[in-house]
Amino acid sequence: MPISTITSSPFNDQKPGTSGLRKKVKHFQQAHYLENFVQSIFSSIGDFKGKTLILGGDGRFYNQDAIQVILRMASANGFAKVIVGQHGIFSTPAASVVIRKKKAFGGIILSASHNPGGADEDFGIKYNTGNGGPAPEKITDAIYEKTLEITEYDTLDSQTDIDLSQLASHDLEGMTVQVIDSVTDYAQLMNELFDFEAIKTMISEGFTLCFDAMHAVTGPYAVEILEKQLGAIPGSVINGISKEDFGGGHPDPNLVHAKHLANLMFSDESPDFGAASDGDGDRNMIVGNNIFVTPSDSLAILTANAHLVASYKGNITGVARSMPTSQAADQVARKMGLDSYETPTGWKFFGNLMDADKVTLCGEESFGTGSNHIREKDGLWAVLFWLNILAVRNESVNDIVQKHWLEFGRNYYSRHDYEGIETESANAVITGLREKVKSLTGTQLSSLTVSYSDDFSYTDPVDNSVSDHQGIRIGFSNGSRIIFRLSGTGTSGATLRIYYESYETETENMNEDTQDALKELIIISLQLSKLEALTGRTEATVIT
Repeated sequence: MPISTITSSPFNDQKPGTSGLRKKVKHFQQAHYLENFVQSIFSSIGDFKGKTLILGGDGRFYNQDAIQVILRMASANGFAKVIVGQHGIFSTPAASVVIRKKKAFGGIILSASHNPGGADEDFGIKYNTGNGGPAPEKITDAIYEKTLEITEYDTLDSQTDIDLSQLASHDLEGMTVQVIDSVTDYAQLMNELFDFEAIKTMISEGFTLCFDAMHAVTGPYAVEILEKQLGAIPGSVINGISKEDFGGGHPDPNLVHAKHLANLMFSDESPDFGAASDGDGDRNMIVGNNIFVTPSDSLAILTANAHLVASYKGNITGVARSMPTSQAADQVARKMGLDSYETPTGWKFFGNLMDADKVTLCGEESFGTGSNHIREKDGLWAVLFWLNILAVRNESVNDIVQKHWLEFGRNYYSRHDYEGIETESANAVITGLREKVKSLTGTQLSSLTVSYSDDFSYTDPVDNSVSDHQGIRIGFSNGSRIIFRLSGTGTSGATLRIYYESYETETENMNEDTQDALKELIIISLQLSKLEALTGRTEATVIT
């Protein structure tokens, strides 16, 4: 029988967004902390009595413990059924697939995305709605309000754990707990979307690949699809065993944290294609033999070549990118006569556009790409999309990228992350820039003229909601841009991100080193922001 436990709210320290609540594991292990947040979710999402909930996570430390807590609370609160991934595992895109396929009321995903895992590292929890996507702000705001006033939560007296290791159904005080293979439904959808036979043929003819699962959630998915179904040689998936601490690594698929893969792809032993995914499986990095494909270019190339993939041919309604993502996809959309949208960072904005059938493909510069097949970004989906294109075009990654630049121009692009800055100092940088951008338009900075400058505001074309203060934009008359944003994905300090973009159409200038091509913009940004004086930082933590 359920019991009600009186407790106080520990939630006046963070307002969760669409990426959920992220804290150190020890924070979640405080008495009643996780329970308060879960009850706040259940009290904010509407009438789910008799409905189904999807539950799982990226396998990081505390994943299994949290699932048992949530199962007991789901039963006490009136769910009829909870579908859990075997061993408590669901990649974020796979959870979205299952929510949509099973027509579930919603889902709880346990993940801190690309943040490190382990007993002393990060944990996270978020709620996805029945469309499979992150909860919109009206729900996350309601959850937050509940966390400020909660005094009790409902759970079961019994502390007996459900066995998540075996595929089976269990009864938990009248609620069914069904443990399913977390890979099957996702793999089936990928088979429907892409030409597995063409990819298998390409691989059988000698095409080689390396996929770095980074000891994170995509290991089982990649082994099943890439090695078992598509025939890549065993060992093509590296770091494929999911671990609670991600093998001590940082599961963020970029050239710094996926260094082993990067070194391999820029060596004499390079396979034809390389890719990596992150902690919860929604991000991707694409690398060819001696070439790194920026996420911005990847979105543009997928859009330009979507007609080569049968399930997308003739079905592209539009393309969307987050505001900091380069304008490479815009160049493709303009030439192909497609609608294009610039949104704030956050997948829910894409979800609104997809639900309204305004866009089919979308992407963020932070290594996230996706389509309307689900309502989350999807790392392995992007890898399979690339493999399908490679199988049809029978060209190398490098050839495809070079030909794309010749046709659409090259958007030189880079992101400089300054991680772990004192929050007060980071806020001082942004506050100073907000004041400066009010009067920058028309001024000369170095050799460039400012054509516009603002603090990006977005009015959603679907629900007319307004999102202000989404990042400082400085645009120049030659198409170059500098963007400043504070990131909310960390659990300590602040991360200041600076994005640089320069558009080039002259063939002879398309193979310059990226940082050299952006040097003038980098100098302007540091002088304008007074970053060193305000933060003490002299160089970026990560450059991608």
